[in-house]
Amino acid sequence: MDLKRKTLKENPFMSLKVENLEKNMAKLTITVAADDFTKAIKASYEKNKNKFAVPGFRKGHATQAMVEKHFGLGALLDDAINVAIDNSYPAAMQESKLEIVSRPEITITKVAKGEDFEYEALVAVYPEVKLNNYKGIEVEKANAEVTDEDIENALKGEQDRNSRMVTVEGRAIEEGDHTVIDFDGSIDGVHFEGGKGEDYPLVIGSHAFIEGFEEQIKGHNIGESFDVHVTFPENYAAKDLAGKAAVFAVTIKDAKKKELPELNDEFASEVSEFDTLDAFKEDLKKKLAVAKEENAKIANENIVVDKVSAQAEVDIPDPMLDSTIDQMVNDYARRMQSQGIPLDQFMEFTGTTMEQIREQMKPQAFQRVRNRVVLEAVVKAENIAATEEEINAELQKMADQYKMDIEKIKEIFNAQGLDQLKQDLAVQKAVNFLVENAKFV
Repeated sequence: MDLKRKTLKENPFMSLKVENLEKNMAKLTITVAADDFTKAIKASYEKNKNKFAVPGFRKGHATQAMVEKHFGLGALLDDAINVAIDNSYPAAMQESKLEIVSRPEITITKVAKGEDFEYEALVAVYPEVKLNNYKGIEVEKANAEVTDEDIENALKGEQDRNSRMVTVEGRAIEEGDHTVIDFDGSIDGVHFEGGKGEDYPLVIGSHAFIEGFEEQIKGHNIGESFDVHVTFPENYAAKDLAGKAAVFAVTIKDAKKKELPELNDEFASEVSEFDTLDAFKEDLKKKLAVAKEENAKIANENIVVDKVSAQAEVDIPDPMLDSTIDQMVNDYARRMQSQGIPLDQFMEFTGTTMEQIREQMKPQAFQRVRNRVVLEAVVKAENIAATEEEINAELQKMADQYKMDIEKIKEIFNAQGLDQLKQDLAVQKAVNFLVENAKFV
């Protein structure tokens, strides 16, 4: 365990102790001089004095001493601590010489008026990487051949995109139908919170509701009211419902199905520039060849990077992993919302907890973080860098995409954003380097 102490009169803290911990974590113990902490308490008083009503004084006119006497020092400590940390932590982080990649987890270890203020900051440090063998990696090349099945699937996709929704008539609800339902749930005759919905869109077979719910919608007709019997999972997020049998009073208000167009020459002429289905299929084959070639390129990159990453030695700190999972959860929530299903509602009806969602995402997040740090190690090992021409070309691409002037794009990016862009381009060049040096079989 590496331990070092520095006394730094010129910095806004009195002393700094850096302790390197396991799994690329570090603890900074930062001491702020008593005089500086007294100033922080004074700053807290100035910020909050208008909030205190002291008998005999108008709000904002009681002295600091009177506020402390009437309300206690604790009334000023929270903001004083924040001021002291805000003033000292950035300089301590810089002085530590560590490449910190997480927000600090703060623990106050000493706080009292007239004395030095001390706190600990637990942080994640960018991990060291031992690359081992990363040149000449032998991998199986991804297949870019276009098959008859690929063409048929593409045609089905075109059918689906050109389908129309029509009201279900003359039959009961089936798998894939888009229904609109009212429901009202109860347990032992008592209605429970979150168990009622009106005009709720539900695709049968989407598994958006508790297991068994959608299956019981099948066989019923529009306008019909009936009971659906389900049992909440034992691990259901709402503990008061977990494992309990519930009855939902359901009414089907509407149901639509997809009506697919027939695959023939008329269909081809309506959805493309071609007069016959055969000509349309030939064009699809050419486009699929381009797409599969691009997909194969990406697949080859992923295969090579994953294998290089697997052979490297690196210990990923938990905060880096947690931060990536946070991003993935936010992306997932946005995708769900775009489909009209809020994430909390999805979790409620599927009995899924946030902990379970995060746990499911953990392996992918781990691989994503690991691959990134390994690629950045390749960048460093091979002295790879993005050229000004490459940076400007990428900025111009964005300017063209958003129909903006390139100088405006640069302003939006600012210095930090441009540094990140340079690093991203360098990482992609590292991917290209590994692929070029790989052996495909």
